[in-house]
Amino acid sequence: MRKVDPDKHDARVRQILDAARACFAEKGFHQTSTAAICARAGMSPGNLFHYFSSKQAIIAAIVDGERRDVAEYFSSAMQAADLLGEILAFMDMILALAADKTFAGLALEIVAEATRDPEIGARVSRNDVELRSALQALITAAEERGQVGRALPSADAATWIATLIDGIFSRVGIDPDFSPKAHSSTLRLMITRMLCADAA
Repeated sequence: MRKVDPDKHDARVRQILDAARACFAEKGFHQTSTAAICARAGMSPGNLFHYFSSKQAIIAAIVDGERRDVAEYFSSAMQAADLLGEILAFMDMILALAADKTFAGLALEIVAEATRDPEIGARVSRNDVELRSALQALITAAEERGQVGRALPSADAATWIATLIDGIFSRVGIDPDFSPKAHSSTLRLMITRMLCADAA
């Protein structure tokens, strides 16, 4: 039996997912064919289906990858000395991602697909719950260190930060003149005031 080279396997998966992300962002999920993904990835359909059974499986893998990225970010952030700084840095990263047309287009496509496909919808909902839980844990830890206030319950603060994130991507989708990075200082000020209203 031929042994699978894990590094080669992972590289192929990344190659497919990168190609799919670009195609989905440009044309949407339903207008993108597996043939288009194969062409972008530079591989045959047989190769693609060796790694993913369907286009839906590719979409699910992209959503699952975002979940891992967020979990890794907050796991590292919890070890930092300045937790408010980590929250603000996370929002700077969100603005940078929103400024990336491919990423922003893909994010909006994922939200749209979540309303049409129950399996993708369940994954997106799970990601949202985990993001808000991670934000809440970070805010709670910052409260315990006296780095932020307690005027707003941490769960509510996390929900509103997540809502701001959703709004940033929606604004990018509807306003071609909106420049996310240009609003970094305003966003930082809003979140700092929200979290530090009664900080010790």
